[in-house]
Amino acid sequence: MESGGGYVGFANLPNQVHRKSVKRGFEFTLMIVGESGLGKSTLVNSLFLTDLYPDRPILDATEKQKQTVKLEASTVEIEERGVKLRLTVVDTPGFGDAIDNSDSFNSILKYIDDQFEHYLRDETGLNRRNIVDNRIHCCFYFISPFGHGLKPLDIEFMKKLHTKVNIVPVIAKADVLTKKEMQRLKDRVMQEIEANGIKIYTLPECDSDEDEDYKEQVRQLKEAVPFAVCGSTSVLEVKGRKLRGRLYPWGVVEVENPEHCDFIKLRTMLITHMQDLQEVTQEVHYENYRSERLARGGKATEKGPIDVADAITDKDRILQEKEAELRRMQAILEQMQAKMQLK
Repeated sequence: MESGGGYVGFANLPNQVHRKSVKRGFEFTLMIVGESGLGKSTLVNSLFLTDLYPDRPILDATEKQKQTVKLEASTVEIEERGVKLRLTVVDTPGFGDAIDNSDSFNSILKYIDDQFEHYLRDETGLNRRNIVDNRIHCCFYFISPFGHGLKPLDIEFMKKLHTKVNIVPVIAKADVLTKKEMQRLKDRVMQEIEANGIKIYTLPECDSDEDEDYKEQVRQLKEAVPFAVCGSTSVLEVKGRKLRGRLYPWGVVEVENPEHCDFIKLRTMLITHMQDLQEVTQEVHYENYRSERLARGGKATEKGPIDVADAITDKDRILQEKEAELRRMQAILEQMQAKMQLK
């Protein structure tokens, strides 16, 4: 509302917030989980036009069988039109590759909890101004296109993690199936996700005042879940056009062609809803962890030597002791004043 027909100027506040955010830069952590050979690393490199794994060795079948689940965090600073993004990608080589995979998600669960723990420790400590946010904001869970839906490991993993992280299901290597086969697999995966009560990340509802193009984009993104993707870092020349794709004897699969796969939709979802993924992590997953953690009442846990609840109770005890000391000194002063008045 304008005051007396004049203009105050606080409509410029969003620009101030935007400038400050751009100057400070953005942080985002993405976790990728899935069996070997599903093209996870290629997809991430394609999404962000960077090479996150330049020195990674390629293991043979025997080495893979012995490999346990490792978690590797690669951080890269991306700058585009003056906007800086500090992107951390946490990869999970070895997941689902063993004969017995019953423990393969425990180390992933622990990693997610450890990041919450570090954030909680920093938040309640003295260095609150310079907190580095390494919490997992989004998890791409890769589903094999060669099965007939979700494997028991897929269901168990998502059920364990859906309350801790935003899960986005991704069907890998979309170019191995026809359009009909892919739609059948998508429908089957969504039915199994619903039947097992798995909560995947859902895009927020559009406000009524949003423009129609944005509403249509969100509708299409919601319909595309689970995203069927294929990645490629190779640039091919087709009919005078340069494009990223995969060359086969029967033709070219264009990574950025919506008719060929959902790569563009997955990237659009991630970029346009990055803020929402961070907010859901902060307000839902982190708050759940924080309330559970503090509700334990300072009992020692396996998480580490420092217990936040312990630190809080210690502070309260010291404050109470100081207050009691002050009251005692106040009483002595009052007694001395009363004696002086009597004299």
